[in-house]
Amino acid sequence: MNPAILSAFLWHMRYPGSWQLSITLVSSMQTIAGVSEHAAVTSSYIYMMPIYDRKRLIEPQCCSEILSSQGRGANLALIDTRSVNMELVAKYHVETDLSIKKAAEAIAAEQSTGTWTEVRGQDNPLAARVISAESSDVEIGFPEELFEPGNIPQYLSVVAGNLFGLGALKKVRLEDVIFPDKLLRAHNGPRYGIEDARKFLGVFDRPLIGTIVKPKVGLDPAGTAEVAAAAVRGGLDLVKDDETLTDQSFCPLISRLEAVMAALDKVERETGKKAFYALNVTAGADIILERAEQAVDHGANMVMIDVLTAGFSALEQLSKSLKVPVHVHRTMHGAFTRDKGHGISMLFISKLVRMCGGTNLHTGSYMGKMAGETQENDLSRDALRKDWHGYKKVFPVASGGIYPSKVYGNLDGYGIDCIVQAGGGVHGHPDGTTAGARALVQATEAWLKHIPLQEYAKDHKELDTALKYWGY
Repeated sequence: MNPAILSAFLWHMRYPGSWQLSITLVSSMQTIAGVSEHAAVTSSYIYMMPIYDRKRLIEPQCCSEILSSQGRGANLALIDTRSVNMELVAKYHVETDLSIKKAAEAIAAEQSTGTWTEVRGQDNPLAARVISAESSDVEIGFPEELFEPGNIPQYLSVVAGNLFGLGALKKVRLEDVIFPDKLLRAHNGPRYGIEDARKFLGVFDRPLIGTIVKPKVGLDPAGTAEVAAAAVRGGLDLVKDDETLTDQSFCPLISRLEAVMAALDKVERETGKKAFYALNVTAGADIILERAEQAVDHGANMVMIDVLTAGFSALEQLSKSLKVPVHVHRTMHGAFTRDKGHGISMLFISKLVRMCGGTNLHTGSYMGKMAGETQENDLSRDALRKDWHGYKKVFPVASGGIYPSKVYGNLDGYGIDCIVQAGGGVHGHPDGTTAGARALVQATEAWLKHIPLQEYAKDHKELDTALKYWGY
């Protein structure tokens, strides 16, 4: 058999669906094979090399350098890691006394086939490779065979594992991950996305506006329901539990759910206003799904999960199993995201949440007590809403120290497809929760109409009171 055809066949057996790539290889090899004896030897080296040798086979510069010396480089130069898509690419920011190349090699070895000393077999096909190492930025390519499709905890053990403890690295931050299609196909993304949530509410032309029940703990079910109803009467679209409220004795989960949903049903009958109640079902792996299913059976129209404490797989199970949207809180994220030199970026967390099926995700605010850096907010926003592998789009949630005068800055950053959420900025209004909710709605209306807040406040008393109380 012609060795080029044999190579193409072997490639396809290893990577199904790659016939077009294989044919390109065959065409290029056969063309150059007849140029000269030297060219035939060179081309044989290319197509007979082990298919695992990604760096030599995939990188455009390697292929094009070999072929261009024979004047036949056009076809094979089209081959790159993006078209073949056999790797997960992880991007890191590194601070070290080592050369950046040595640091990159240490990460690649530690997170794939290597260890602190030479061992037999470490140079095997599953070894990660250094794609680039410049200044303080490193890109590592991990063969997709290293990963068990669908197993998020295992993905994390590779891209965010022992490398954080390497003594030779002063700091290392996982900035981004580019997933190969094989891994993306293993996840469904959100069952309910932005458009689904909007259809439920009948709201299509503005940001959604929400609140957290305050005080966040201490209220009984009746007290929680009273606060939630007051907020929705003021025009809010979503009321959520605090991340610390689950199923404590002072406010049992099912009793709280039934009280809140009865109160919201009453508001809807009287005003026509629909709203979500994001019930926090966060719990251990042994009971979280059962708890969530019980909540839906008792009328929940949205559940909430603390994703970093419960786990990404828990989120994915809820999204797959429940016929309601899932609100995702990021409590504990600061331990990973706050140090811009060490940890894990909010961008990567955002990608995982979308892969695993969240409907809404707290991503930080452009203005407020939890305000993040503009660039990181932008990256997280785009990761949730851009077209990506056919996944439904996710609402970014701005929250933390937000009140009416902070609305403009957050909506300038997030745009219409977001949720602006205020707790104290609603319930702390001098005239109470309903007035506070109206003030937040009025601030949003002013932004939509491009009217300065102070001008809009002249004939909107709730907003005027809020601006005078909390400032402009």
